[in-house]
Amino acid sequence: MLIVTTDHITGKNVEMLGLVKGSTIQTVHMGKDIMNGFKTLVGGELTSYNEMMNEARALATKRMAEEAQSMGADAIVCVRYSSASVAQAAAEIMAYGTAVKFV
Repeated sequence: MLIVTTDHITGKNVEMLGLVKGSTIQTVHMGKDIMNGFKTLVGGELTSYNEMMNEARALATKRMAEEAQSMGADAIVCVRYSSASVAQAAAEIMAYGTAVKFV
């Protein structure tokens, strides 16, 4: 599945199939959350949150691609990501775009 952020794919004529999306809500282990709280006192990168967000983006992208594949798509164009905090130390990631078929 070709996934791009542009609204077209050079050299390809496409037929739009529709909106596809994938999402997940992730959190970190309570122990890691407490340790990150202490880390905010001294500063620095919160690596467990970075890992959580990377995993969440990958899962949301996978779910979006699976939805596109079920529609018979060859690619997804105009891909965007969105995130929101839904609870303390929990975040929702959404990936969305337009499923297209090469013609």
